[in-house]
Amino acid sequence: MRNTTRAIIAAAIVAAAPRLLLAADAPAAPAPPPVPGLSDLLTGWGLTVSGDIAASYYHSNGYPGSASPDSPVASFREFDADHDSFQLDEAGLQIGYQPKTGIGGFVDIIAGTDAQILNEAETNGSSSGAVDVRQAYLQYATGPLTVIAGKYVTLAGAEVINPSQNTNFSRSLLFTELEPLDHTGVRATYAVSDTVSVILGVNNGWNWVAGSSSGAEGSKTGEFGATWTPNKIFSLAAAGYFGKIDDGVDQSLIDFVGTYNVTSALTLIVNTDFEQFSGEGTGGAVHLDGFALYENYGISDAWRVSVREEYLNDLGVGHIEEGTITTGYTPVKNFEIRAELRYDKAQQMDKIFLRELPNGTDGDDPIYANNNLEFALQGVYKFSLP
Repeated sequence: MRNTTRAIIAAAIVAAAPRLLLAADAPAAPAPPPVPGLSDLLTGWGLTVSGDIAASYYHSNGYPGSASPDSPVASFREFDADHDSFQLDEAGLQIGYQPKTGIGGFVDIIAGTDAQILNEAETNGSSSGAVDVRQAYLQYATGPLTVIAGKYVTLAGAEVINPSQNTNFSRSLLFTELEPLDHTGVRATYAVSDTVSVILGVNNGWNWVAGSSSGAEGSKTGEFGATWTPNKIFSLAAAGYFGKIDDGVDQSLIDFVGTYNVTSALTLIVNTDFEQFSGEGTGGAVHLDGFALYENYGISDAWRVSVREEYLNDLGVGHIEEGTITTGYTPVKNFEIRAELRYDKAQQMDKIFLRELPNGTDGDDPIYANNNLEFALQGVYKFSLP
């Protein structure tokens, strides 16, 4: 019986052997194709997507966004204008299709306090919606020439509206008092060489989406710019704006930004502005000027520090100085926590910074001072695809 069983098993093996050998020699079935990820799809479509979220808390010993009736300017803060506030600075999304040749476009939408302030600036205070289209333009590129038409941010200044692209929490006095935010019009950029580009454009004016500034309907503002980047260590950018802010009142701005990468860890930036108002109602030419110096130092992969010193000559009646130190900590990729201390001091002008509001008592007046101290904490998250 045992011999019979062995014989049956042996016969089965001999019969199956050819099939087993053929199966071993046959090629393996192809693996299913990988499912494309979002980055793969965006790359295939030629799209770029990026975004940012910034939220903050800041405390001041006064109200830096509210000026004295005797002050020649309206505000000393752009986006941190309140006294003691938690706020969503910005939640932004940017989508671009910008081929090197042909037609493309770019859209940049933000929500939060920054959007409210931009809406007020762009509508002369008639709107303060919590959502703003910071940029939206069509683009045409061919060879060294790129032309955009629509709404876009200014050429002037070392700082920008997007908080994730700045090294400090607060904006400089130059950013707030002398420089525009955005423009609506047409801008052409021509790459003369690998190191030099020139920019020419015409727009509706400073921060003006439709029409022009009040009293100067139909008037346009011209812009020019140039950049020189001879190497990875040094770069220089210049920008100029010339137009009207009212019938008979001309406004011009010349702006320079120089960047010097001293080492891989230390970068120095200098920003200087020269602004002039002239024409009817100004009593002659009125000049404003100032400069800001930035020292940005990377202590380690996780820690950095940014120092800003600034001087602003305000309408020829005095000057303001400010110093800011910001420490940044990056615990995980794409997220940074910032702590900032800022001090402003006005020379030759006492009634500048609103210190205390009236308490409602008859005859009670607000109290002003010539200095302001602010502390801020901010968290910034950003991403980009692909």
